[in-house]
Amino acid sequence: MRLLRFALGLAAAALLHFAGARASSFFPLAADLFLVVTVLVARSGRPVEAMFGGLVCGWAADALSGLPFGLHGLADTMVGYGTARIAQQLVVQRRTSLLSIFAAAAAAQSALLAVLIAVFVPGGGLPSLVWLPVKVASTALAGLAWAALAATVARRFAARRRRRPSGTLTLGR
Repeated sequence: MRLLRFALGLAAAALLHFAGARASSFFPLAADLFLVVTVLVARSGRPVEAMFGGLVCGWAADALSGLPFGLHGLADTMVGYGTARIAQQLVVQRRTSLLSIFAAAAAAQSALLAVLIAVFVPGGGLPSLVWLPVKVASTALAGLAWAALAATVARRFAARRRRRPSGTLTLGR
């Protein structure tokens, strides 16, 4: 079930990324929906699952970014692992803690990408620092909205499951 939710989240992030990039050429600089999926996977506190989720999300972001393949993959893997380790120690269910986790993950990913571009891309063009607070804020808000939407959907499915007949047959006398 977790794999299905991850695949659906990755597909939704890709569709939203395509729609946002079509609407504005600045969208990839302003928001990273693949990082949102990575952090949502990492919130469970399972570091290996978070690393693989970050790797797949990063590869998807690499395929769409135009940067050399693997930079987002490595950065998202490290952010996913770090977020999962933090989630093991902290309660990340409140809105304020979720907002800060998403914002810290976006800032850490941007810093890691800057280092990786400086090391591995000769004459690599770093995005302007003006986009950093925009990306951190938009990723945090998108993550908070996505988590709230996922919680609402989960509650509705659980309520529907409780109302559904159990399928057991009771024999009357």
